[in-house]
Amino acid sequence: MRRALQSLVLALPLALAATACSGDGGARTTEQEGSPPAAGEAQAVPAGVAEQYATVEKEIREAGGEQTVGPWRIGYIVEAAEPWYQMQDGRQVFRQPAPGETHHIEVLPIEAATGRIVPDVPIRLEVVDGSGAVVDAQQLNFYYSTFFHYANNFRVPQPGTYTLRATLEAPRFFRHGEAGQPVPLAEGATVTFTGVELPAGS
Repeated sequence: MRRALQSLVLALPLALAATACSGDGGARTTEQEGSPPAAGEAQAVPAGVAEQYATVEKEIREAGGEQTVGPWRIGYIVEAAEPWYQMQDGRQVFRQPAPGETHHIEVLPIEAATGRIVPDVPIRLEVVDGSGAVVDAQQLNFYYSTFFHYANNFRVPQPGTYTLRATLEAPRFFRHGEAGQPVPLAEGATVTFTGVELPAGS
């Protein structure tokens, strides 16, 4: 599945380039712009979608790892603690990393069959040290960024090698389908990533 997703990611920029270089010099009339595509004409994938999945692959490869469990492909990414905007008293308020927060750990729940990042998934992530003790555990938030992801800031007192244990519940959204059909993504999963290096945080 990863090869299929990577092939899609590589193909998306080519599709965008082909659309941009359509041979008409970029000139389109208002009538053309407002017209639906002709039968059999492929629509370009939006640049933001192509960038999202290309960046996911790059960051999992360079700063994390992944496992496939049943219908899930689950990736993680480790970064230094980060700021974000969050809702407070009806408005978006900028939040800097709190004292002691050292790492921003992201989890990517991906539907293995389609390569889509899955929304509305409750996720709890535990950071476990070499003795088996949980040094920090957080419920993950859903974030808007270059790619949608789940994450939180964690407090890891000492740099070193840790285990990440992510527990995903089944997504809470409704599902289309016919009566009697198998329900997609009906169950969550628990994955354990061992040997994860958490360097000194910010």
